[in-house]
Amino acid sequence: MTDGNKPPLAILQRLDEKIDELSVNMEKMGLAEYIEMLDSPRRLLYINFLMGLARGFGMAIGFTVLAAVVIWILQWLVVLNLPLIGDFIAEIVKLVQMELQVGGPNFVGK
Repeated sequence: MTDGNKPPLAILQRLDEKIDELSVNMEKMGLAEYIEMLDSPRRLLYINFLMGLARGFGMAIGFTVLAAVVIWILQWLVVLNLPLIGDFIAEIVKLVQMELQVGGPNFVGK
């Protein structure tokens, strides 16, 4: 049972090296921990719940930062007093103020 010029011992040593390499790669992937987590539904639900909280918190912070940057840029554009953009933003501000004073159709405080 030899493979060409290789004696059986060399084939077994190469096979042993490949098995060790496979074992190291599986350990790096965390396959055992993943399978253990799938076997425990409570742990799986808990981890998914925490991941959902983290995503929601991250989105809230991200949208807050994005809105702050947009408002800052709009304020900067108004200060520059550009004819088209400044007039457009001023018109939006007037419409919003008018809706708040009149108590538009979707006004909650009415």
